[in-house]
Amino acid sequence: MKRLIIAAITALITSSAMAEEVTIRFGYPGIGLDNRQYSQGDATSYARAREFIEKEFAADKDVKIEWTFFRGAGPALNESIAASQLDFFLLGDLPAIVGRSRGLEHKFVFATGRHQPIYLAVPADSTIQSINDVKGKKVALFKGTNLQLATDRVLSTHGLKEKDVRFINLDTNAAVPALTSGNVDAVFGGPEYLALAKKGIVKIVYTTKGDDPTLGRNSSYLVTTAFEQAHPDITQRVVTTFVKAAAFASDPANKDEVFDGWSLSGFPKETFEADIEGDTLANRLNPLIDDFVVARYKEQAARAKAYGLIKTDVDVDGWFEPKYLQQALKDLKLETYWSSFKVDGEIETAGVLDKKQTN
Repeated sequence: MKRLIIAAITALITSSAMAEEVTIRFGYPGIGLDNRQYSQGDATSYARAREFIEKEFAADKDVKIEWTFFRGAGPALNESIAASQLDFFLLGDLPAIVGRSRGLEHKFVFATGRHQPIYLAVPADSTIQSINDVKGKKVALFKGTNLQLATDRVLSTHGLKEKDVRFINLDTNAAVPALTSGNVDAVFGGPEYLALAKKGIVKIVYTTKGDDPTLGRNSSYLVTTAFEQAHPDITQRVVTTFVKAAAFASDPANKDEVFDGWSLSGFPKETFEADIEGDTLANRLNPLIDDFVVARYKEQAARAKAYGLIKTDVDVDGWFEPKYLQQALKDLKLETYWSSFKVDGEIETAGVLDKKQTN
């Protein structure tokens, strides 16, 4: 009898332990060169490069970590969310809004990218010199990503509409050879074109840097509602770990180390140097959910519906879940580390990093 009781208790303990096993599945809407399982440009990609998450849960033998990088960017990542294959993920504003409009249930836990510049690249011998010159031209653009609506807004501020341009839907891997071979006249994209410009293969004739501060792209970090409700403790640890990575990466003293981490994606450090010129990592990697971030998402949701990209209104206010970010900032003593911004992109309350760089 005693043996039976011991066996039953052992089985119960084993069953309980098995029930507590958790695999945290992270998704990223991009991939490094040559299919490298790394990316660049935000704090979570730096955390991935230096295994911040893996180290946080190293002592938790029942917790496993999985990363998936998507060549198809936001649209492909949304498909994986719909199939319940991810728990945490980065998304640009448009694909996140599209997913929410289609019933995907997730929470916006912190900002991952602000003021991410858009670049207009053209062949080295092109006569295109400005935004206005793309009218009637064949231009590559990765549609369905946060680049699409952001580019439309750039055009509108310069007196153009999407229909004024002959857009060709190409992802980055296809757009680069299309541009260099002359199959398209120009391409709107990110810092991946800066290395080509330095080599003289293409020219950058416009960037949102220095233009209206509400231009550019924004992205967010999200957790599925199901995971957040089932594992609030793990959710907090994940958010705190990423905020810690953002704090480290935002410090100018750590810039070289951050760029080294991002270079695991295959992009050279010179690309990141050129991209951040005239800006700061603190500005780009600021995780706060302030008036600026809320306004950008409301604006993009309205634009997405106006352009027919979504059919219903999206409740933006009910989407944000700032409690994990606020707890992380408190625990890490970072409440005043980053600046908070007004709707128009002007600083509302200067953070420690911005004060240091202006003094």
